[in-house]
Amino acid sequence: MTTVTPGQARSVQTPAHPLHALATFELAGYRRQLEDAIRSWEQDHPAAPALADVREALAQVIAEQEDRARIAARDA
Repeated sequence: MTTVTPGQARSVQTPAHPLHALATFELAGYRRQLEDAIRSWEQDHPAAPALADVREALAQVIAEQEDRARIAARDA
């Protein structure tokens, strides 16, 4: 499934599974897609309301990555 906002320069592949179930490389790839979409939108439509949804998704991905890093550091 692809999330596309009308006029969006880049599309973001919505993961097939919840964030906590994604492999590390899938999570990193999803983050990269979100960052690219935000960068693209900011250049063309800096005040676009759709940007808030993409930024929220990015915040959730970053939080998941930080949780995994904390767990890895604790278990090391």
